[in-house]
Amino acid sequence: MSQQTHSQIECEIIEHVALITMNNPPANTWTKQSLNQLQDLVTALNQNPEIYALVITGQGEKFFCAGADLNLFASGDTRVAAEMARAFGEAFETLSAFRGVSIAAINGYAMGGGLEVALACDIRIAEQQAKLALPEAKVGLLPCAGGTQNLTALVGEGWAKRIILCGEQVTAEKALTIGLVEEVVELGKSLEAAMALAAMVANQAPPAVSACKTLIQNTRSNPISHGLVKERELFIHLFDTQDQTEGVNAFLEKRRPEWQNK
Repeated sequence: MSQQTHSQIECEIIEHVALITMNNPPANTWTKQSLNQLQDLVTALNQNPEIYALVITGQGEKFFCAGADLNLFASGDTRVAAEMARAFGEAFETLSAFRGVSIAAINGYAMGGGLEVALACDIRIAEQQAKLALPEAKVGLLPCAGGTQNLTALVGEGWAKRIILCGEQVTAEKALTIGLVEEVVELGKSLEAAMALAAMVANQAPPAVSACKTLIQNTRSNPISHGLVKERELFIHLFDTQDQTEGVNAFLEKRRPEWQNK
């Protein structure tokens, strides 16, 4: 187990899982620096063949992440707005494109860019006291880091409009009901649940996981006919990997596979 600290973004490697902690008290708000750090970190994790999954959570007990510090936008400077929009987009799109499985352990309030970083993950686990919202329109802004697109893909147009256009804040239980999160756990249990789920990823062949993730996310922007063709293409491409041969032979030989992530 190793640990690396990046100021407002901390990363600890536990076996094949990278645990990322947003650490900018009191509300773990995003800054341009922390967004750049997240992008650089996920890029580095993508290049590490030993990492199969990542978990992202917030430091403390009250906030997962409260989004951006509104003081950044008080001046109305469009240059600052453009820089932050680009930093948000690049960081969260890099997270969404992570080749492994990403899990958000939502341990408190997830507001604005805090919910958007969770939306960029593959799976969301929320504690029962968590509150989730995209309240940007209340201050004359809009979710610019994938919020309008990713939320709609998850919960449908109706609930996306309630949350974004009406400013509705949802509880963890409501989020579970509408498909915004996949699991709700007791207070203080989100990280434990997320890490347990992330550990399960090690049972899967990394190239197969990456291919399956690509196909699932393909449904957001392409018709099913495209996905069906792509499915067959990626299936055949897996036969160019060592892990495909290892997985089949390990099953036939009744032993645990030893993945090489190649």
